[in-house]
Amino acid sequence: MNMTKVMAMKRILIAALLLLMALPAAAAKKKPAGKPLTEEQKTIYAIGLVFARQLEIFDLTPSELNLVKRGLDDATKGREPLVDFAAYSKKSKELASARRDEHGKKLLPKVPAFMAAEAAKAGAVKTESGLIFQSVRAGDGAQAAPSDRIKVNYRSTLIDGKEMASTYKVGKPEEFFVNEAMKCLSEAVQLMKQGGRARLICPPDLALGKEGSGVIPADATLVYDVELVEVKK
Repeated sequence: MNMTKVMAMKRILIAALLLLMALPAAAAKKKPAGKPLTEEQKTIYAIGLVFARQLEIFDLTPSELNLVKRGLDDATKGREPLVDFAAYSKKSKELASARRDEHGKKLLPKVPAFMAAEAAKAGAVKTESGLIFQSVRAGDGAQAAPSDRIKVNYRSTLIDGKEMASTYKVGKPEEFFVNEAMKCLSEAVQLMKQGGRARLICPPDLALGKEGSGVIPADATLVYDVELVEVKK
Protein backbone atom coordinates (compact mmCIF):
# COMPACT_ATOMS: atom_id res chain seq x y z
CA MET A 1 0.00 0.00 0.00
CA ASN A 2 1.06 3.64 -0.43
CA MET A 3 2.38 4.33 3.08
CA THR A 4 3.11 7.99 2.22
CA LYS A 5 -0.60 8.55 1.61
CA VAL A 6 -1.47 6.70 4.82
CA MET A 7 0.86 8.86 6.92
CA ALA A 8 -0.39 12.03 5.22
CA MET A 9 -3.97 11.07 6.02
CA LYS A 10 -3.06 10.40 9.65
CA ARG A 11 -1.49 13.86 9.92
CA ILE A 12 -4.66 15.41 8.48
CA LEU A 13 -6.85 13.54 10.97
CA ILE A 14 -4.65 14.55 13.90
CA ALA A 15 -4.77 18.16 12.73
CA ALA A 16 -8.56 17.95 12.50
CA LEU A 17 -8.76 16.61 16.06
CA LEU A 18 -6.56 19.41 17.37
CA LEU A 19 -8.70 21.96 15.51
CA LEU A 20 -11.89 20.63 17.06
CA MET A 21 -10.34 20.66 20.52
CA ALA A 22 -9.43 24.30 20.00
CA LEU A 23 -12.99 25.39 19.16
CA PRO A 24 -14.55 27.89 21.57
CA ALA A 25 -17.53 27.09 23.73
CA ALA A 26 -19.90 28.86 21.33
CA ALA A 27 -19.04 26.38 18.58
CA ALA A 28 -19.63 23.45 20.91
CA LYS A 29 -23.22 24.62 21.47
CA LYS A 30 -23.98 24.17 17.75
CA LYS A 31 -23.64 20.38 17.87
CA PRO A 32 -26.77 18.76 16.44
CA ALA A 33 -28.93 16.74 18.82
CA GLY A 34 -30.22 13.35 17.78
CA LYS A 35 -29.94 12.00 14.24
CA PRO A 36 -27.99 14.25 11.82
CA LEU A 37 -30.25 15.54 9.05
CA THR A 38 -28.39 18.17 7.01
CA GLU A 39 -25.17 17.57 5.06
CA GLU A 40 -23.28 19.76 7.53
CA GLN A 41 -24.62 17.80 10.51
CA LYS A 42 -23.73 14.51 8.82
CA THR A 43 -20.20 15.79 8.19
CA ILE A 44 -19.80 16.83 11.83
CA TYR A 45 -21.15 13.44 12.92
CA ALA A 46 -18.56 11.79 10.65
CA ILE A 47 -15.82 13.66 12.52
CA GLY A 48 -16.86 11.68 15.59
CA LEU A 49 -16.54 8.44 13.62
CA VAL A 50 -13.06 9.46 12.48
CA PHE A 51 -11.98 10.17 16.06
CA ALA A 52 -13.36 6.82 17.19
CA ARG A 53 -11.31 5.02 14.54
CA GLN A 54 -8.20 6.91 15.65
CA LEU A 55 -8.81 5.91 19.27
CA GLU A 56 -9.14 2.19 18.49
CA ILE A 57 -5.39 1.72 18.77
CA PHE A 58 -5.54 2.64 22.49
CA ASP A 59 -8.09 -0.08 23.38
CA LEU A 60 -9.52 2.27 26.00
CA THR A 61 -11.34 1.14 29.13
CA PRO A 62 -14.63 2.92 30.01
CA SER A 63 -12.86 5.03 32.64
CA GLU A 64 -10.12 5.98 30.16
CA LEU A 65 -12.74 6.95 27.57
CA ASN A 66 -14.29 9.24 30.17
CA LEU A 67 -10.92 10.98 30.52
CA VAL A 68 -10.84 11.51 26.74
CA LYS A 69 -14.33 13.02 26.91
CA ARG A 70 -13.18 15.26 29.78
CA GLY A 71 -10.27 16.49 27.66
CA LEU A 72 -12.58 17.30 24.73
CA ASP A 73 -15.07 19.01 27.01
CA ASP A 74 -12.41 21.14 28.71
CA ALA A 75 -10.88 22.16 25.37
CA THR A 76 -14.16 23.07 23.67
CA LYS A 77 -15.32 25.07 26.70
CA GLY A 78 -12.07 26.97 27.03
CA ARG A 79 -11.12 25.56 30.42
CA GLU A 80 -7.53 25.45 31.62
CA PRO A 81 -6.00 22.08 30.60
CA LEU A 82 -5.27 19.71 33.47
CA VAL A 83 -1.96 18.64 31.86
CA ASP A 84 0.74 20.21 29.70
CA PHE A 85 -0.61 19.63 26.18
CA ALA A 86 2.76 19.76 24.38
CA ALA A 87 4.36 17.23 26.74
CA TYR A 88 1.46 14.80 26.83
CA SER A 89 0.75 14.98 23.11
CA LYS A 90 4.10 13.23 22.62
CA LYS A 91 3.32 10.77 25.41
CA SER A 92 0.01 9.89 23.72
CA LYS A 93 1.90 8.74 20.62
CA GLU A 94 4.19 6.61 22.77
CA LEU A 95 1.19 5.09 24.55
CA ALA A 96 -0.49 4.30 21.21
CA SER A 97 2.60 2.42 19.99
CA ALA A 98 2.99 0.59 23.31
CA ARG A 99 -0.63 -0.59 23.41
CA ARG A 100 -0.57 -1.53 19.74
CA ASP A 101 2.49 -3.73 20.23
CA GLU A 102 1.19 -5.13 23.53
CA HIS A 103 -1.86 -6.46 21.70
CA GLY A 104 0.38 -7.88 18.98
CA LYS A 105 2.59 -9.70 21.50
CA LYS A 106 -0.44 -11.46 22.98
CA LEU A 107 -1.16 -12.95 19.55
CA LEU A 108 2.37 -14.22 18.80
CA PRO A 109 2.02 -17.60 20.61
CA LYS A 110 -1.13 -18.31 18.58
CA VAL A 111 0.47 -17.69 15.17
CA PRO A 112 1.98 -21.16 14.49
CA ALA A 113 -1.32 -23.00 15.08
CA PHE A 114 -3.21 -20.37 13.08
CA MET A 115 -0.81 -20.65 10.13
CA ALA A 116 -0.99 -24.45 10.18
CA ALA A 117 -4.79 -24.41 10.20
CA GLU A 118 -4.93 -21.93 7.32
CA ALA A 119 -2.42 -23.90 5.24
CA ALA A 120 -4.51 -27.06 5.74
CA LYS A 121 -7.70 -25.50 4.34
CA ALA A 122 -9.03 -26.84 1.05
CA GLY A 123 -7.50 -24.96 -1.88
CA ALA A 124 -4.90 -23.17 0.23
CA VAL A 125 -1.37 -22.98 -1.16
CA LYS A 126 1.73 -22.03 0.82
CA THR A 127 4.26 -20.41 -1.49
CA GLU A 128 8.04 -20.53 -1.18
CA SER A 129 8.05 -17.07 0.44
CA GLY A 130 5.68 -18.19 3.21
CA LEU A 131 2.52 -16.56 1.85
CA ILE A 132 -0.62 -18.66 2.28
CA PHE A 133 -2.89 -18.06 -0.71
CA GLN A 134 -6.45 -19.33 -1.00
CA SER A 135 -8.51 -18.48 -4.07
CA VAL A 136 -12.07 -17.58 -3.12
CA ARG A 137 -13.24 -16.68 -6.62
CA ALA A 138 -11.33 -17.13 -9.86
CA GLY A 139 -11.13 -14.09 -12.10
CA ASP A 140 -11.62 -14.19 -15.85
CA GLY A 141 -9.85 -10.97 -16.83
CA ALA A 142 -6.24 -9.94 -17.34
CA GLN A 143 -3.45 -11.50 -15.27
CA ALA A 144 -1.64 -8.98 -13.08
CA ALA A 145 2.07 -8.43 -13.81
CA PRO A 146 4.73 -6.56 -11.76
CA SER A 147 4.61 -3.40 -13.91
CA ASP A 148 0.80 -3.21 -14.05
CA ARG A 149 -1.24 -0.61 -12.22
CA ILE A 150 -4.15 -2.23 -10.42
CA LYS A 151 -7.25 -1.43 -8.39
CA VAL A 152 -8.06 -3.62 -5.40
CA ASN A 153 -10.64 -3.80 -2.68
CA TYR A 154 -9.40 -5.34 0.53
CA ARG A 155 -10.00 -5.83 4.21
CA SER A 156 -7.06 -6.61 6.49
CA THR A 157 -7.15 -7.96 10.04
CA LEU A 158 -4.92 -9.47 12.68
CA ILE A 159 -5.28 -13.21 13.30
CA ASP A 160 -7.88 -12.51 16.00
CA GLY A 161 -10.10 -10.72 13.49
CA LYS A 162 -9.33 -7.18 14.67
CA GLU A 163 -9.65 -4.96 11.61
CA MET A 164 -6.63 -2.96 10.49
CA ALA A 165 -7.89 -1.39 7.26
CA SER A 166 -10.72 -1.67 4.74
CA THR A 167 -11.31 -0.05 1.37
CA TYR A 168 -14.95 -1.10 1.72
CA LYS A 169 -15.33 1.42 4.55
CA VAL A 170 -13.61 4.09 2.47
CA GLY A 171 -16.05 3.36 -0.33
CA LYS A 172 -13.64 2.92 -3.23
CA PRO A 173 -10.81 0.60 -4.33
CA GLU A 174 -7.17 1.47 -3.75
CA GLU A 175 -4.95 1.91 -6.81
CA PHE A 176 -1.21 1.22 -7.00
CA PHE A 177 1.52 -0.44 -9.07
CA VAL A 178 1.98 -4.14 -8.34
CA ASN A 179 5.74 -3.81 -7.81
CA GLU A 180 5.25 -0.97 -5.30
CA ALA A 181 2.85 -2.86 -3.03
CA MET A 182 3.63 -4.64 0.22
CA LYS A 183 5.47 -7.89 -0.58
CA CYS A 184 2.53 -10.08 0.38
CA LEU A 185 0.06 -8.21 -1.81
CA SER A 186 2.50 -7.88 -4.70
CA GLU A 187 3.05 -11.64 -4.80
CA ALA A 188 -0.61 -12.52 -4.28
CA VAL A 189 -2.15 -10.32 -6.98
CA GLN A 190 0.23 -11.84 -9.53
CA LEU A 191 -1.47 -15.17 -8.82
CA MET A 192 -4.84 -13.61 -9.66
CA LYS A 193 -6.79 -12.39 -12.66
CA GLN A 194 -9.07 -9.37 -12.83
CA GLY A 195 -12.33 -10.13 -11.05
CA GLY A 196 -10.69 -12.66 -8.74
CA ARG A 197 -10.89 -12.74 -4.98
CA ALA A 198 -8.54 -14.40 -2.50
CA ARG A 199 -7.74 -14.85 1.17
CA LEU A 200 -4.13 -14.19 2.12
CA ILE A 201 -2.17 -14.97 5.26
CA CYS A 202 0.87 -12.70 5.33
CA PRO A 203 3.75 -13.46 7.73
CA PRO A 204 5.56 -10.41 9.18
CA ASP A 205 8.49 -10.49 6.75
CA LEU A 206 6.03 -10.16 3.85
CA ALA A 207 3.98 -7.50 5.64
CA LEU A 208 5.32 -4.67 7.83
CA GLY A 209 8.00 -6.60 9.69
CA LYS A 210 9.40 -5.80 13.10
CA GLU A 211 8.49 -2.11 13.04
CA GLY A 212 4.75 -2.22 12.39
CA SER A 213 3.00 0.95 11.28
CA GLY A 214 0.00 2.96 12.43
CA VAL A 215 -2.46 0.55 14.03
CA ILE A 216 -0.53 -2.53 12.87
CA PRO A 217 1.66 -4.05 15.62
CA ALA A 218 5.29 -5.05 15.22
CA ASP A 219 5.78 -8.63 13.96
CA ALA A 220 2.11 -8.85 12.98
CA THR A 221 0.76 -11.66 10.83
CA LEU A 222 -1.92 -10.11 8.63
CA VAL A 223 -5.01 -11.65 7.06
CA TYR A 224 -6.25 -10.11 3.83
CA ASP A 225 -9.45 -10.54 1.88
CA VAL A 226 -8.46 -9.13 -1.52
CA GLU A 227 -10.50 -8.51 -4.65
CA LEU A 228 -8.64 -7.63 -7.86
CA VAL A 229 -11.02 -5.07 -9.34
CA GLU A 230 -9.03 -3.89 -12.36
CA VAL A 231 -5.71 -4.52 -14.10
CA LYS A 232 -4.32 -1.63 -16.15
CA LYS A 233 -1.72 -2.78 -18.67
